[in-house]
Amino acid sequence: MARRIELLAPAKDLACGREAILHGADAVYIGAPKFGARAAAGNSLDDIRALCDFAHIYYNVSIYVALNTILRDDELKEAERMIHQLYDAGVDALIVQDLGLTRLDLPPIALHASTQMDNCTPEKVAFLAQAGFEQVVLARELTLQEIRRIADATPKDVSLEAFVHGALCVSYSGRCYLSSALTGRSANRGACAQCCRLPYTMVDADGRTIARDKHLLSLRDMNRSDDLEAMIAAGVSSLKIEGRLKDVAYVKNVTAYYRQRLDEILARDPSLRQASDGRSTYTFEPRPEKSFNRGFTDYFLHGRTPDITSFDTPKSIGEPLGRASASRGGGLLVDGTKPLHNGDGLVFFNPRGELEGFRVNRAEGRRIVAARMPAVKPGTLLYRNVDSAFEAVLAKPSAERRIAIDIVWSDTSDGFALTLTDTAGCGVTVTHTFAAEPAVKPQGENIRTQLSRLGTTPFEAARITVDMHENLFVPSSLLGEMRREAVDRLLSERLARRTRRRRRPESPTAVYPSSTVDYTANISNGKAEAFYRSHGVRTVERAYEEQPRAGVPLMFTRHCLRYSMGWCPVHQQGRSPFREPYYLLHEGTRLRLEFDCVRCEMRVINEPTQP
Repeated sequence: MARRIELLAPAKDLACGREAILHGADAVYIGAPKFGARAAAGNSLDDIRALCDFAHIYYNVSIYVALNTILRDDELKEAERMIHQLYDAGVDALIVQDLGLTRLDLPPIALHASTQMDNCTPEKVAFLAQAGFEQVVLARELTLQEIRRIADATPKDVSLEAFVHGALCVSYSGRCYLSSALTGRSANRGACAQCCRLPYTMVDADGRTIARDKHLLSLRDMNRSDDLEAMIAAGVSSLKIEGRLKDVAYVKNVTAYYRQRLDEILARDPSLRQASDGRSTYTFEPRPEKSFNRGFTDYFLHGRTPDITSFDTPKSIGEPLGRASASRGGGLLVDGTKPLHNGDGLVFFNPRGELEGFRVNRAEGRRIVAARMPAVKPGTLLYRNVDSAFEAVLAKPSAERRIAIDIVWSDTSDGFALTLTDTAGCGVTVTHTFAAEPAVKPQGENIRTQLSRLGTTPFEAARITVDMHENLFVPSSLLGEMRREAVDRLLSERLARRTRRRRRPESPTAVYPSSTVDYTANISNGKAEAFYRSHGVRTVERAYEEQPRAGVPLMFTRHCLRYSMGWCPVHQQGRSPFREPYYLLHEGTRLRLEFDCVRCEMRVINEPTQP
């Protein structure tokens, strides 16, 4: 049997979720009413139910709800009640971080292990499979080789999910406490203040400045569209797009782009198949560089590379447009081939290395005019982070998704029959008693025309067969009535045949890979602690949010500032002119950097500011 490959898209709300499905997603993940890692992206139960109803029209399109924060003891009952409501609403799986949820009285809903669990090793992923998880979201930092090793150790009925596009957390997900320590807003509680996107000054042990006011913890955005086939070959079955806070235009554009790239792979590899039904068509050409991005990186997939950082700005730069060639008559000439539009948003880096932007009031060929034109030196590279013409197309209906069906019209001994059959082999037949009379004109063309009018239904006619023994008169009203009845019955039959996922059983003999867990296990309730102890853990620390600690790492990251500066003793054999330890400074904050070359990671530790 061909292996199912899933394209998983984000949705901040019902509208985004519907558009993700129409633009080709096999699954959509969306925030629960509470307890999601994006607190600003919660959704009502009614909206989640409506999204499930819409998704399940396409048979195997799935809805996953993110309930992936850590919980306090006094929140567990509310979470338990909410999970039952989500299950009743039709949700296919929960994405969770807090293992205490597995000790609640839950419905048999499938569980996915959030990337917030720090899923980096074969041992951890194999344990989660034994603990009852059917899908595991891998850490973004893993290389293809590391993914392959995890896949080799994972049961075949457990899927591996990996990010392919979107914003990057600089820290391993679930192991960042910087926001909690500096602002009181916990990333593990869905309230990250994004301290990693702030400007920092880097100094050495003697106070000498290494870099001033740069976004030294800010990364580019991920784009692995050229590596989908390699990721699938390594063992990934669910390809995930980041963006539960992104707008609907982003969801449309990026989902459609990855749908097209994935379909190219599926078309040439018969061992793979799409995870859901329906073919999407678009009114636009998907272009990911036209949606929010800080520049792109494949982020460690092929090992350490120098292109992962976005030191100059944490803001969107969009697509390279061309270089400013000259100022003329209050306007600016732009070299390049991409068309310019009234209303475009352009940005550039000024001589101080700062990002500036302006809106185009009028575009006349290669000449642009703005109400407030900044000083742009000839030769400056311009970027477009708002393409007004592209956004205008995406503001309208921009995709349809149709399920191909075969239609057969035939006569019976006392009337007519209409049979609809979909690509999954689900079929229905509608019959109607009718005293037919011989027709004066041939009926075939009208029959095909009327039966092909599937309008706003999710179906399209792949083939229409007219099988009548003689040329009988068939009223258009009868054709329309039988077509509508058959479509309704086929939709009902498809939903009735849909098999709902159920939670994998937990193995009572599963043993956690370590007998000790520290604060990075993020245990903030008694149920979670009981989970670990029941699986062989003897020493348990509570979460940082419960018991803040001085002098411990607040961030664990594969991004390394020694490497960025050219001083990595392993990969570059560079020698720094500065004395360690290094520090990052920002408005009274003093962060010490530690480097673990064995693990090839950097750690960030909060220290009191020296007087």
